[in-house]
Amino acid sequence: MDSTTSIPDAVASPTLLFRVGGNLYGCHIAEAREIIPMRRATRLPGAPAFVRGLINIRGTIVTVLDLGQRLDPKRGPTKGGSILLVRHNDRVVGFVVDRVEDVRPLSTLVEGADAGVKGGSGAAGIVKGIATSNDATVVILDLATLIKQVLLS
Repeated sequence: MDSTTSIPDAVASPTLLFRVGGNLYGCHIAEAREIIPMRRATRLPGAPAFVRGLINIRGTIVTVLDLGQRLDPKRGPTKGGSILLVRHNDRVVGFVVDRVEDVRPLSTLVEGADAGVKGGSGAAGIVKGIATSNDATVVILDLATLIKQVLLS
């Protein structure tokens, strides 16, 4: 038996890692549909600042949310970056992130909606847990809950 410690497959899940601001976030890889380069969105009148607008992806109209502004309302709009497309029920929603990092198997160290994360009101209820990757803390987001919060508000 090898003396190194490994994470059992049942515990580790493939996690898509991405940066927003100076923080490292992640989501289960099955939540991600596609990653596309940043593009201009058509702004929706009266929408909150974190709703960037609408884009057309191969005939599908996609609502684009600025994850940085959603998590930290004092932050300005994200410049550049990528759009992470996520399927939720019958809708596709895009999240603007600063940079997509990697896909790695991670095991959650702390689970729960608050998971000990201290953030603005934007982080309430959307944190699945906290993990580590190469000595960096990764906040695992519940993108489905975030989409529900935005679309039902």
